[in-house]
Amino acid sequence: MAKSKTNDGYQRGVYGALCKLMHLIAAVQFSYAIYYDFKYVHFPPEMQRPGGEFGGKLKFLTVWDAILQALYFTICLLNDFIGTNEVAPKRMPVIRRVKDYMLAAFAFPVALNVGVTFWTLMAIDRELVFPKALDAVFPGWLNHVMHTNIVIFMVLEICTSFRQYPSRRSGLAGLGIFMACYLVWLHVVHHFGGIWVYPVLDVLNFPQRILFFAVSLVFCVGLYLLGEFFNNLIWTKELKQLRAATGAGAMSQPTMVDEKSAEHLKMNVV
Repeated sequence: MAKSKTNDGYQRGVYGALCKLMHLIAAVQFSYAIYYDFKYVHFPPEMQRPGGEFGGKLKFLTVWDAILQALYFTICLLNDFIGTNEVAPKRMPVIRRVKDYMLAAFAFPVALNVGVTFWTLMAIDRELVFPKALDAVFPGWLNHVMHTNIVIFMVLEICTSFRQYPSRRSGLAGLGIFMACYLVWLHVVHHFGGIWVYPVLDVLNFPQRILFFAVSLVFCVGLYLLGEFFNNLIWTKELKQLRAATGAGAMSQPTMVDEKSAEHLKMNVV
């Protein structure tokens, strides 16, 4: 009866095995993409901008995001085996808490930001974000892993694995810190390397860059809220079960305290 109340049957059997397989495929492909990019993708000197060597590949948000996705899906895989995917476990493992927070604050909004921004700029003018000359050294499959699969696997993840979003203040604080760190890093690269990481920033004047960064941050916040909305929409039933279980636990706690207080009072009277 307890299992039917928590509706955790989808975590077992074929469904549970497919979720584990999806996490394994995602963790392996993003990890391999990072390894391949650092090991085999090297731009000839004539294709590099002066100062472009500062920061290496870690200049790019795409690489930050690929590392983030590899880390996130590795944590998902570990949680599958040593944590829990139950809706309302009696004790929430730390790895499950980390997994749930990472998707909400980092993995989902950053992945969609990278994917949507990249392909939008590619459609407008690819020379501003991924010049055609790079096709000779940056394989097409790697481009899709870095800019397409990140979105696909994030959508699959939010649709197949239950999580409770953190408080909005906590989630947005984490996302804001992450994006602020990257914006600071962009300016560090510009100061010491003498270039803007993305060519689109070269064609913008100072007020336009400020507007670009502000719109990017607002866009990230919008993506966070979008992820929260879809999560609550997809997992409405499970979230109600979690609230019911949490509420039942909260109601039972005062009863225990009252019983102890009554017993203590009785002993004092005696």
